[in-house]
Amino acid sequence: MYREFIAELQMWKKNKHKKPLIISGARQVGKTWLMKEFGKQYYDSTVYLNFERNTALKSIFDDDLNPNRIVQALQLVQNVSILPSSTLLIFDEVQECPRSLTSLKYFCEEAPQYDIVCAGLLLGIALHKGTSFPVGKVDMLHLYPMSFKEFLLANNETRLVQVLDACDFKMLNLVSSKLNDYLQRYYYVGGMPEVVNNYIIHKDFELVKKIQETIIYAYSNDFSKHTSATESTRINEVYKNISNQLVKENKKFVYGFVRQGARAKDYEVALMWLKDCGLIHQVFRVKTPKIPLDFYKDNKAFKLFLSDVGLLSCLAGIGEDTVNQPNKSFVEFKGAIAEQFVLQELKLHKDLRVYYYSNERHTSEIDFLLDYKNNNIPVEVKSSINLRAKSLAAYNTMFSPKVSFRLSPATYKKTETLIDLPLYAVSCLPKMLEKNI
Repeated sequence: MYREFIAELQMWKKNKHKKPLIISGARQVGKTWLMKEFGKQYYDSTVYLNFERNTALKSIFDDDLNPNRIVQALQLVQNVSILPSSTLLIFDEVQECPRSLTSLKYFCEEAPQYDIVCAGLLLGIALHKGTSFPVGKVDMLHLYPMSFKEFLLANNETRLVQVLDACDFKMLNLVSSKLNDYLQRYYYVGGMPEVVNNYIIHKDFELVKKIQETIIYAYSNDFSKHTSATESTRINEVYKNISNQLVKENKKFVYGFVRQGARAKDYEVALMWLKDCGLIHQVFRVKTPKIPLDFYKDNKAFKLFLSDVGLLSCLAGIGEDTVNQPNKSFVEFKGAIAEQFVLQELKLHKDLRVYYYSNERHTSEIDFLLDYKNNNIPVEVKSSINLRAKSLAAYNTMFSPKVSFRLSPATYKKTETLIDLPLYAVSCLPKMLEKNI
């Protein structure tokens, strides 16, 4: 299974000034597999330490955190050789051994010759009192679920991905029905690697749903393991309520819809937990689209999305028939599903900061607003061929952006300042920005 993230790890390896690397991201997005695969492909040897599975390893970090002593102890206990540059050291489930995280500071300062990558449930670490996070002493990368292009590659559709990468819309038009069919499946399957792998092998949508439910249940167990009973309940309430709120016409997250009488302060920790664990995306409202957008964001108004469109479909109760009958799909949830998909794809690009716009009276809303090279770029998402977009037209008249995007099942079209992109080609949006800004 190919992950584009490997290229990020290659760049890290080549960096002469690299620090120990922490890979963040939701549980079960493939961090362990990726670290092992990276070691297998680009190092002579790999030493893998799982602090959850092998609790005896924790004692190595109980004494002083001298890197040379730690390396010597690991070689002795694991019966391996750890060689600078040619051995990849993997610390997995580091939340179970908080001092292993603290040790990265000393590896950075005193033994930078060792290549170390780490992963784990990072908020679990933060909840251990007295644990020192090595701020400024580590590199950070975030791993997301498999993208639509990675889903296509898993289905052996290399040629489709090549045409998508080239943004060749004449060629894409020839295979648009095939791409739309794959997109419908991706809406249901999503990008969690275990789910994708089982779908590729069995083509069983019922099995897909069962695995997604298992993943959601595992998340719930994490909530209860690392928080109090009260906070665990609140985290579950927020997480499982997101699909209900996304289907509403006004998708702004409302605490009162989670539980009657609920207030923001009741759920502050729950939101922090979900964000830090990579389980949700928080997109803030901008009511005055001036640059920088972050300066004008409304911290009290935001939309919440899940990390994966397949998990959203599962929580929303979307059934197998929506995949087998794509023309009748998503009558209730099609708008929410399309927005979730687009946001996931936009989040893959670190130079795109994502917000949304609505006016003071909330009578006009733009699904997403991008801050790109000192420009605000409106993005409207349409789940059907109906391309009427009054809010986008009003926004363009009022604020005159250099370019705006409308994503829908329709084919590519470009006018002076409006670009229509097929939903399956949202990965082309950054290239369109480069050409038009």
